[in-house]
Amino acid sequence: MNTSVAGEISDYLKHGDYSVAVRRTLDYCLDTGDDTLIETAISWSREYHENENSKSEKPLPDNFIGKAESILQQAKTITGTASVSNYPLISAEKISKTYSGGNFSLKPIDLSIGTGNVLGVVGENGNGKTTLLRCLAGQLALDNGEIKYHLLQQPDAYAIKNHIAFIPQRIPKWYGLLKDNLHFSASIAGVYGAKNNLMVNFMLERLNLSSYAHLTWNQISSGYRTRFEIARILLQKPRLLILDEPLANLDINAQQTILTDLIFMAKGTHNPMGIILSSQQLHEVEKVADTVIFIKQGNCLYSSNDKAEKITSNAIEFETATSRESIVELFGEGTIELQFNGGFYTIISSALSAQEIIGRMITANIPVTYFRDITYSTKRFF
Repeated sequence: MNTSVAGEISDYLKHGDYSVAVRRTLDYCLDTGDDTLIETAISWSREYHENENSKSEKPLPDNFIGKAESILQQAKTITGTASVSNYPLISAEKISKTYSGGNFSLKPIDLSIGTGNVLGVVGENGNGKTTLLRCLAGQLALDNGEIKYHLLQQPDAYAIKNHIAFIPQRIPKWYGLLKDNLHFSASIAGVYGAKNNLMVNFMLERLNLSSYAHLTWNQISSGYRTRFEIARILLQKPRLLILDEPLANLDINAQQTILTDLIFMAKGTHNPMGIILSSQQLHEVEKVADTVIFIKQGNCLYSSNDKAEKITSNAIEFETATSRESIVELFGEGTIELQFNGGFYTIISSALSAQEIIGRMITANIPVTYFRDITYSTKRFF
């Protein structure tokens, strides 16, 4: 148990970042393995969510912070804590796939991922992201190459399915109540009785699903169906979680929340795991992923692991009402490459850094309403 997490949570509470403090406290308590403390944290979280969902906008209870501090202190004093070790989960060597129709083929790709790591796969629709993910999940047979599942002695289809969880973009319809489905999922993983109830209640709180627990598929939005599917899968404690476009059905606020929450849980001691996700939301994925690969027409054109070798120039994206001619005049003809896509300008330069470029524009009083260094971002390849 990393006691610095307690300090991190205390800082969230101090500055009024209550939502993230509640989520991190739940994670912190889960990692202790103490069922009583986990139950206490769940009850405290329920108070927060009930207050948050109240239409009367009531203030938080006076003892809210006091309860949090008590929970954190108990978590810090629990002995027998464990740290998370990073170890390899899977590695793919020159894997490729061509569909029988011959209209599309995934060209040879190498990649690897370990515990606690996040691999982002980005690219436009129809360029091979889902094909790659399904190959890694064991759902599609390879034409060439090899995938090594390092924790499996006999990686047959059954073992791979129990080792890797795959969440598709279109969530399969389920029947009955949301909570009942979670209880069933936990029981499949061998969790029964009081422990089953505890873990289901934990996931309901952790993914803010408690107020939807007694609803059916038709009564919840696509975004909350995604949250449900994540909760259902996490109850089965996969070693590798693969998500195909998990952000597609989420609003802009929920996108980053879900991503950061998955990272927190992946690095926890309760169930350390690796995560592979595909998305078109480049900025959100790049903020959380340890490695990002860009796929276009079945080819892996870029991996952030190779950025030192493949990136030889700086790329800066910005928005301004100033004319192209004024920008070229500022930097000088031939010193930069200037592109315009109808919304943003992009300056590419091997001589000037991002700081030098923005510095010159500020000195020249060029109004900039948006600026981003995309030197090592997959955005420059779109």
